[in-house]
Amino acid sequence: MSVLLRTEGVHKAYGGVRALDGCTVEVGEGTVAGLIGPNGSGKTTLFNVITGYAKADAGEVYLADRRITNAAPDKVFAMGIGRTFQLTRIFARLTVLENMLVASRHGHSANRKRAMEQLEFVGIAGHHAALAGTLSYGQRKLLELAYILVADPEVILLDEPAGGVNLSLVNHIADRIRELNAAGKTFLIVEHNMEFVMGLCDQLTVLDSGSVVATGPPDIIRTDRRVLDAYLGVDVDEDLDEAGDLDEAGADPGEDV
Repeated sequence: MSVLLRTEGVHKAYGGVRALDGCTVEVGEGTVAGLIGPNGSGKTTLFNVITGYAKADAGEVYLADRRITNAAPDKVFAMGIGRTFQLTRIFARLTVLENMLVASRHGHSANRKRAMEQLEFVGIAGHHAALAGTLSYGQRKLLELAYILVADPEVILLDEPAGGVNLSLVNHIADRIRELNAAGKTFLIVEHNMEFVMGLCDQLTVLDSGSVVATGPPDIIRTDRRVLDAYLGVDVDEDLDEAGDLDEAGADPGEDV
């Protein structure tokens, strides 16, 4: 399996706060990878560096063998990395379909057809004529996903796709990710919902204080003592029975750094 997206030794500081401290992450082509960690561990900052919304102080970002470090967000998007946000970013005063046509760059019929296909795929085609600002929070998340799909990116970065939505929609989003992954799409997902990522991801990378503390498949990560220490603040020498596991940790889904 080849590595499609990777960061190498990325550093990012805001004033005296180290948001990322030598962060190296690899995402295999055709996989669903998860990025987890306690609040303030640097997950969203890493997304911002990858997608050009924040500049790395040091280190590199690569898409396949192409260096994309500190490229502008529109350039990163054009090169094949689509990204959703913790707080959805849509054009509230445009219709749902008009939002989609912004992503496709032109309003000709071929792009309209593709836009409608993606809205149908995520399940909100019936709202195509509605103003995006009238959508529910969950529907806005689906619109944001459809928005990036219309550009057919190689890698899709999802920032808390299950955050703040009901269980039915969480399952709907998970099903869409599985279907896209089966068709060859690669994902990197930041998420606090442990049940969601444990059941969906092939591999998890755990951040704590801006550094990678563990990488591996979910069944290994869930009982890794370094991970439990990061989430729960337990002594790594304590028995796992006393610490519990990540399913019991229930990380608070608040804002990240």
